Amino acid sequence: MANPHPRHVLSALVQNVPGVLAHISGMLASRGYNIDSLAVGETENPSLSRMTFVVVGDDRVLEQVRKQLEKMVTVVRVMDVSAHDFVERDLLLVKVQAPAGSTRSEVRELVDIFRGQIVDVGPEEVMIEISGRENKVQAFIERVRPYGITELVRTGRIAMIRSGSAAPEPAHSSAQPVGV
Repeated sequence: MANPHPRHVLSALVQNVPGVLAHISGMLASRGYNIDSLAVGETENPSLSRMTFVVVGDDRVLEQVRKQLEKMVTVVRVMDVSAHDFVERDLLLVKVQAPAGSTRSEVRELVDIFRGQIVDVGPEEVMIEISGRENKVQAFIERVRPYGITELVRTGRIAMIRSGSAAPEPAHSSAQPVGV
């Protein structure tokens, strides 16, 4: 059954200061917004970080989240990435039971089909890295589940607007970037 509420990808450029993640995620949680995914990392400017959110809800919810983010002093700019042509990726690290022999060969074949990499090999299991769109990562998990997943970790979604797409939205800022 399809989700009745669309998923929006928002990107917030924020000051890279202690507590900003806790402050923003706390604000969103306190208002009851359904954040499906959250990823944070430093940008090309070490004084700024990019937070990528996947927000579940209609356009009204999207606007509310956006307005709340724009009110925050540490937020420099907010963009609705999903309103443009964009590239998105998730990263998965998973340990799968794969003793040497035919089972390990089958798992390795799945890794090749999904264009992943085996990044660690133990006597009874392998650690696999897969990156791609969310549905690809989820499909890989379902394919290796019968072999036995011993541990799994995923990043939140990251996304960027494609080069040559519509011009980025103007900055909505109540603060100047630190060190810029």
